Amino acid sequence: MSDRADLLIRSGHVFKPGATVDGPPATAVAVLGNRIVAVGTDRELANLRGPRTEVVDARGGLIMPGFNDAHLHLLDGALSLDQLNLYGLTDLPAVQNAIAAWATARPGDEWIVGQGWLYPAFPAGLPTRQQLDAVLADRPAFLYCFDGHTAWANSRALERAGIDRATPDPALGEIVRDADGEPTGALKEDATHLISELVPQPDDETKLRLLDAAAGALARAGITAGQDAWTDPGDVVLFDSLRSRRTLPLRLRTAFALEPGEDATTLAERLDGYEPHLDRRTDPFLRAGIVKGFLDGVVETRTAYMLQPYPGTGTRGEPNWPDDDLRRTVAEVHRRGWQVELHAIGTAAVRQALDAYEALGAGEAARRRHRIEHIETIDPDDLARFAELGVVASMQPLHAIPVADAADTWQQRLAPDVASSGWRMASLAAAGAVLAFGSDWPVVPFDPFPALHSAVSRQSVDGWPADGWLPAERLTVVQALAAYTSGSTFAEHADSERGSLGPGMLADVVVLDHDLLTEGPSAILGTRVVATIVDGRRVA
Repeated sequence: MSDRADLLIRSGHVFKPGATVDGPPATAVAVLGNRIVAVGTDRELANLRGPRTEVVDARGGLIMPGFNDAHLHLLDGALSLDQLNLYGLTDLPAVQNAIAAWATARPGDEWIVGQGWLYPAFPAGLPTRQQLDAVLADRPAFLYCFDGHTAWANSRALERAGIDRATPDPALGEIVRDADGEPTGALKEDATHLISELVPQPDDETKLRLLDAAAGALARAGITAGQDAWTDPGDVVLFDSLRSRRTLPLRLRTAFALEPGEDATTLAERLDGYEPHLDRRTDPFLRAGIVKGFLDGVVETRTAYMLQPYPGTGTRGEPNWPDDDLRRTVAEVHRRGWQVELHAIGTAAVRQALDAYEALGAGEAARRRHRIEHIETIDPDDLARFAELGVVASMQPLHAIPVADAADTWQQRLAPDVASSGWRMASLAAAGAVLAFGSDWPVVPFDPFPALHSAVSRQSVDGWPADGWLPAERLTVVQALAAYTSGSTFAEHADSERGSLGPGMLADVVVLDHDLLTEGPSAILGTRVVATIVDGRRVA
């Protein structure tokens, strides 16, 4: 081995998740090829600097493992770069003005497509086709809510899809109707597919261009790895194309779909089709090995599956999977060697997921590191079960504080005792659960710093509320950084190779211009990424 490093990062504060500090804190990291060869002080590593060594001066900032976004949607996020984005707009006139301006600027688009609208922007809590027709009536328009579980269509789009008062609701969705039985233009859950399948899709070259732009933006944000939470096997070809062009500056893991209601034969056929991708479990840049199922919807539309009824409604929401069906499916997937992640937002859905994992037998869920995604609500009796079973708590801290009005809407849907204990990150950590942080982009922005700020302050980026929203669930800076690095890397079975900084680990490193370990929460929102290194190569 050469006695000189290819890359030397110096004059910073090295964050090593979970490590105890003996002696002076490490300030430098040396890289040879794609591996870290030494971590120590500037003085200790000075002899590794040679005439060809690239030097990154951290200037007192933080040197840390790269952010690993444990839950994102890379292709959807990439496509959103070329779509209308309504995220953050909190009143109807602002939403309508943005739609009108976008449509005017895109006269050649056959459809107007977008996402990001927030429920509180609409006086009745859900949008109507008339509100959309008022600013866009000549072309079909189809706009997803920020959470992706509800969509908004104008009259032209409803006509294209043949949706009228006689159209039946799909099994796991709802065509929202007015008092006369007419479709309002709001579509919940699987009803959104009645229109989404008609929206023209860009060609592969356009997708690759947008994926390239998205991957570059993620790298500039310090994200060195991402875990795609809903991947069509056909999309892997696109991701592979990016890698072959050497324009995939992050590591990616893909999750394939599980669908409720499949009998044993249909499930077997599905898993047989996924089987060739199991060979990718050890691919360093494009990995597979995990499948995902949706157990429920979201709180805002009362489709999250709860243990107690939504106040004033008599409904608890409906599970997507009967208990026996879920347990049978999870058992078969587990037997075949796949890891499982289950979307569960309501208290009953979280319990249903834990029960399915527990039914596998002692130690089995921990062995495969099965996961639950989101966990917006959880019954106190289930907190300790994550650690007891070895189930990973995959959470997205920016969801907890989108904007003040949206948080109010979320709380108003729930019984007071449930509403006062949302996104219990600190409680789960205290109970011994492994936290894995991500964004759910494009549901919310992928930028890790607003998410870190939310996790440690329980405030929005503009400081709401002053005392923090459900402040008992604040994390420390160290806990939040660990959840976004070592925790999320553990969640994808990659912790033996990355997620921490030490000799022999892959050189996936991020340098920040602030030392968050000493400056604390107040520095998070002002922090910028100085350098992003993936596989020993600087990519941003």
